[in-house]
Amino acid sequence: MSVGSETRFCNAHNLPILAQNGGSGWAQTFDLGKKGVIINLASLNQTSVSPDKKAMTIGGGATVQTTIEAAAKAGVLVQTGNCNCVGVMGAYLGGGYGNLMGLHGLRVDNVVSMRVDYFWALRGAGPNFGIVTSAVVKACPVKPEDALAWTGGLIFNPDKLEQLVQAIEELVLKPEMNIFLYFLWSGPPTNAPVIIINVFLYKGTPEAGREAFASIYDIGPMMDLTQVVTYPQWNTGGDAFCVKGGRKPAFGAGLQKMIPQDWREVWNQYVEFQKLPGAQNSGVLVEAYPLEKAQSIPACWSAFPHRNVEYQAIVIPWYDDPVLDDTALAFGKSVRDVWRNNNRVGNNATYINFAHGDDELEAVYGSSLPRLRELKRRLDPKNRFDQWFNIQ
Repeated sequence: MSVGSETRFCNAHNLPILAQNGGSGWAQTFDLGKKGVIINLASLNQTSVSPDKKAMTIGGGATVQTTIEAAAKAGVLVQTGNCNCVGVMGAYLGGGYGNLMGLHGLRVDNVVSMRVDYFWALRGAGPNFGIVTSAVVKACPVKPEDALAWTGGLIFNPDKLEQLVQAIEELVLKPEMNIFLYFLWSGPPTNAPVIIINVFLYKGTPEAGREAFASIYDIGPMMDLTQVVTYPQWNTGGDAFCVKGGRKPAFGAGLQKMIPQDWREVWNQYVEFQKLPGAQNSGVLVEAYPLEKAQSIPACWSAFPHRNVEYQAIVIPWYDDPVLDDTALAFGKSVRDVWRNNNRVGNNATYINFAHGDDELEAVYGSSLPRLRELKRRLDPKNRFDQWFNIQ
């Protein structure tokens, strides 16, 4: 059966529908019941690059890794996410941050075509309006020597946290840069919590990278894991998050600034949860990108509402034993509260791909919500596509 015939069958029999790409969505909005249908798009993973190398067609089942590998083979760069196992199209539909954001904007800004009637809504709220089986996105032809990046982790002692947070707040990101702050585990045998700063400089050298991130280096990392890598290796530092299985009730928040005392409180809570049996893989992350390119696009151009949010933060309690469910939820909500209490952005602006699922619709759709509701009533009056932050 094709995606179209499967969708028509579900509609005829009043069955809930969910299209699955990479299988990385964790929001609690899913409610398929016992009769719901998951339409797995994995076989639609084909990609192709136009003869002029200025556009790439990406199948609805392609992942970030397969897309980057295909792009590298064709000699182009495309704006994707930073996690290899995530489905490209699902992340695109939510807005889409990525390593090339400072140069090329959000992923939704790079979509050339989907289905025209839905185009505005698809770019920011796509799962509420249909199933995208493919999309054409902008590509940038490059020479092999221009498909390199200097990137990797800098590991710091926890007593440097406040200095690091303040340095990130004061750092001016050029278009070729981005920076992430992680709370993660050190691995066996101790599984001790560590602070990692992941730096990225497109077409960077070790010398240029240390200069660009001098304020971070001045704080004194215990270990430097940075190196120059080819395009297919840009995201390998995040592959630990691609391990399947486990319970991961994540919570996200958009931040306008980095507040040192808030991050010390988050660290203290993280250390207490991470040491629980089976919770060692839990993590906290905040991403910072240069926003000038994304903000140069008119806000009305797509449904994505959060171009003014400086930082995207997420906490991921990761464990196996359901006995920890209540504790994990309390931990995740508490961390989110710390971020929101002193750093509220609008109506608690939250990147939809990081949101937990208990968020108000205004938090994920922002000022686009009234128009999205109008389109939803017209394009999906029976609310068949209702599994991902359902617009009502």
